[in-house]
Amino acid sequence: MTSSLVQSVDWLTIAPPTLTAVVALVVLVADLFVPPERKRLLGWTAIGGLVAALALLIPLRAGDRSTFCLTAEAQAQAQAQSGACSYTADHFTLVIQLLVLGGALLTALLSLDATREKLPAGEFWFLLLSSAAGAALLPASRDLATLVVALEVASLPAFALVGLKRGDRMSGEAALKFFLSSVTATAVTLLGVSFVYAATGTLHLTEIAQRLDDVPGQLETLAEAGVALTLVGFAFKTAAVPFHFWVPDTYVGAPLPVAAYLSVVGKAVGFTGLILVTVVAFPSYADVWGPALAVLAALTMTAGNVAALRQVSTRAWSAVRLLAWSSVAQAGYLLVPIAAAAYAGGDRIGATVAYALMYAVVNLGAFAVVALVARTRPGNRIADYRGLYAASPAAALVLGFFLLNLAGLPPGIIGLFAKVTVFSAAVDAGLGWLAVVMGVNVVIALYYYLRWTALLFRAPEGTPVPHKATVPVTLAIALTAGAGVVLSGYPQFALRFAADSLF
Repeated sequence: MTSSLVQSVDWLTIAPPTLTAVVALVVLVADLFVPPERKRLLGWTAIGGLVAALALLIPLRAGDRSTFCLTAEAQAQAQAQSGACSYTADHFTLVIQLLVLGGALLTALLSLDATREKLPAGEFWFLLLSSAAGAALLPASRDLATLVVALEVASLPAFALVGLKRGDRMSGEAALKFFLSSVTATAVTLLGVSFVYAATGTLHLTEIAQRLDDVPGQLETLAEAGVALTLVGFAFKTAAVPFHFWVPDTYVGAPLPVAAYLSVVGKAVGFTGLILVTVVAFPSYADVWGPALAVLAALTMTAGNVAALRQVSTRAWSAVRLLAWSSVAQAGYLLVPIAAAAYAGGDRIGATVAYALMYAVVNLGAFAVVALVARTRPGNRIADYRGLYAASPAAALVLGFFLLNLAGLPPGIIGLFAKVTVFSAAVDAGLGWLAVVMGVNVVIALYYYLRWTALLFRAPEGTPVPHKATVPVTLAIALTAGAGVVLSGYPQFALRFAADSLF
């Protein structure tokens, strides 16, 4: 009896990324007709679309929907979380979609003033929404073809966003470096995916996991090469050492809201793809990718923190460059639970999700305050933050709170608990040496986080000049600060993902 190849489509399930893509097209077409003095409407349209996409996650909160399944029988199996469908809206998908769409929304708030003053509005909003649509599609992808397409839809608009400052040499160089590194990563990923497909005869992640257990002897080397190349490709996307070289220059050269977007949403894209291919598709090779990711985690957090220390030692150290190296170090922490999943099961992935939620809130908040300071101090050196409390007390307190969260110190309770959760994942998996490396790096990071925090409350040099905040920037700071306070007061909202199975 032959099975049907007719695929079912559940439109509500795919609504969040679909709506985001539709609004992107609406903004692009509307840009042709909206007069220059009313271009700001495009930004508010984009923000409205992202809010609506976030609202569409609510009816999916049960996490039991799938679509694009090959047969009616597969559709029924997918509802039990065991079928081969191309799009699955489980709890893992919904949490990551909340993160990426929320991150895109905060980026949009930070970008309203930039699109009015410096950046072409229509192009910017189309590219941002297109990238966000790809980022929202990726966590739901359950076959390699959809995964790669989503990865590229999220990445390709980001190249243009980085280089959107016309006539800016640094922006052009940053975009070129970002483009070349990402294209290399994509080529390596596609080669690995093709090898895996040749060895298993399927693209669905759950079926790959089953067939890798029984690969014919003559195809075993091909399968191993495919797994290795696929992991290397995603390591590029996560900015893990030694594939991190593009991060500092890209963040510094990009428009500030784009740097904030890449630090959170871009990172979430890479880690989501890495989780899907390791835990879902390649559990048979856990003895290979587990040790490899553990070593990458140790190298990445160490390289990021050491480079951040070197930034502190220079006279004109840049706030954005410091946040870039901090982002590399944080990527190392995010890799730890994924490596631990190879030894103690996929439940450890929840620690990465919990940490990513904390990091997204506080890092976007830090970038929001940096955007505020940059309005009066375009150089954005750390020295420009001296005496910020005297000039803008609320901004200084909020930035100090965000930095303490990144450091893992009270009153940043969620930052402390998230680090403890990641640390526990390493210990429970028997990776004691990695837990020690993480502990040492956390201590190293305290120096530059606390030095920046102390600078906020030092006596200013000269008369303090208040920083004028616009409504969108103020709203972005208030939203991230409020989320940070709520998570610190009720950390179970994020940390429960560390205890629950997301697959």
